[in-house]
Amino acid sequence: MENWKTVKKELLKNEEVKREYERLKPRYALISQLIETRNKRGLTQADLAKKVGTKQSAIARLESGNSNPSVDFLDKLTQALGSKLIIQVQ
Repeated sequence: MENWKTVKKELLKNEEVKREYERLKPRYALISQLIETRNKRGLTQADLAKKVGTKQSAIARLESGNSNPSVDFLDKLTQALGSKLIIQVQ
């Protein structure tokens, strides 16, 4: 079986796939940071949801990339994680 790097390299040869990959890259980088921070804090999705005042399913949707969270929601999440939300335009 091919490893992910080989598969990714092949997929990115397609310009349409490459454009979509680049468009989604910041979203998935943020999701990865949130999951990593949650795990470092030893929190489950349910723990984080309770701190934020939402349901575990909302955290699961966010972490799977199946939601479009508001800046306010992201701010609540980062505060609950003891972190800070920083948004930049480059």
